[in-house]
Amino acid sequence: MAGSNRQPVLPARMEAEFSSLMRELSACGHQAPALIERARLPRWCRRPLFFFLGYIAKSEGRVTEADIGYAESLIKAMKLSKRQRRRAIGWFQDGKSAGQLPFIRGLAMRLSRRLWPAPALKTAICLCHASQLNGRPGKPRRYRCEDAIDQIGLPVSVTEDIFDSYASKVWTRHSENLSRPTSYQQACEILGVTRRDSLEVIKRAYRKKVSECHPDKLAQQQISARDQNLAKERLLYYQQAWELIKRHNT
Repeated sequence: MAGSNRQPVLPARMEAEFSSLMRELSACGHQAPALIERARLPRWCRRPLFFFLGYIAKSEGRVTEADIGYAESLIKAMKLSKRQRRRAIGWFQDGKSAGQLPFIRGLAMRLSRRLWPAPALKTAICLCHASQLNGRPGKPRRYRCEDAIDQIGLPVSVTEDIFDSYASKVWTRHSENLSRPTSYQQACEILGVTRRDSLEVIKRAYRKKVSECHPDKLAQQQISARDQNLAKERLLYYQQAWELIKRHNT
């Protein structure tokens, strides 16, 4: 974890909990929904979580299919009922409409974080995951993510450590059971774009995805043979999606 090289800035209880959660996140393949499924989030955290997710999703003006899909994956991980799902979607919509964060939204986590840090830290992991659904987050998404995490009373170093952990394992995300895309829609989802995006926009997204797991970049890092193979699989996956999109636009 990146935190092993930084100066401790968290209270001892929070530092220990954060280290434990980051190990668990790594064991889950850096999949926040899998983490939440294994390490439950209290009911009272749902409203701020989905509100913040909507707030981050709208950071660049347009909520993507990846944002919606991620929110749905968390709903599934939490095993919400139909009624609870409707409420979660409503909170997500409220967050989309918010121009700024209301002080009260993260108050419960802010007040409880020192004695019970797990809820705030789990929420922070979910929000950092949300901010980089389409690759390394741009400034608008990152700033909104940091604002939300500040609202729940956590320092910016927590955000930096989570981002660093994801960056070191970016090629392993969703690397299991990869299959060649068979439709334009699937290819777009793989690259984190929509059918409405121009070919130029899609091309930029493709190049960004490829850069995350390109052998030249990974050669500068100390990674295991298994992770090298996962990176190659992910690179091929992106290339297959791009080739399908190019054929569709020819």
